[in-house]
Amino acid sequence: MSEVVPTPDVNPEDWADPAATYDHLADAYAERFLHELDDKPFDRGLLVRFAHHVGERSSVERPVCDVGCGPGHIGAFLAERGVSVIGIDLSEGMVAEARRLFPSIDFFPGDMRSLARADASLTAIVCFYALIHIPRADVPLVIREMRRVLVEEGSVLLAVHGGAGSLHATQMVERPANLDATLFGLDELTGLVEDAGFAIEEARQREPYEHEHPTPRLYVWARRRA
Repeated sequence: MSEVVPTPDVNPEDWADPAATYDHLADAYAERFLHELDDKPFDRGLLVRFAHHVGERSSVERPVCDVGCGPGHIGAFLAERGVSVIGIDLSEGMVAEARRLFPSIDFFPGDMRSLARADASLTAIVCFYALIHIPRADVPLVIREMRRVLVEEGSVLLAVHGGAGSLHATQMVERPANLDATLFGLDELTGLVEDAGFAIEEARQREPYEHEHPTPRLYVWARRRA
């Protein structure tokens, strides 16, 4: 993101609709970020370990879901390593890009606040930098919804931006934007995940790479408790 302004938490009623912005810039976003993992060794290594952990248990009947999939590159990275993957995104423009770029993977429009999946129907969830587009007050609901659709002992892997308050972007990939993003502390995020019924397997923080927006990156890998 560019033209970013730090702000206190935004009232959920005033929260910018992320789908409107991402629909508008889906093609440019895909071009910019499609190969971002090439320059993020930490993220790559974590996803490789996650793929190894969930791959054999994933199936067409109980896939791994890339929630907030964007142009589909995170899900595709897992699929290349033997994981059965589907993806959802609130932005239909992003879903169209993901389908175009990775036609062998099923991508669907969907809202992480109300996942169109039956209880215990997913082996695992990966959600990279999408939870930030949920107002803080709604995050507990989203994480509980993730727990609902996971099988017992199912895994979730979250990545978010660290910090306090939120950010507001008026420009992204050189296009106008109207985008809010919630920032998290690592203890805050692990607490939210535990309160939703998960056991923490791993919680990590890294400093941003030189080419990234200058916020810490937080990662939580957790297991659904019975």
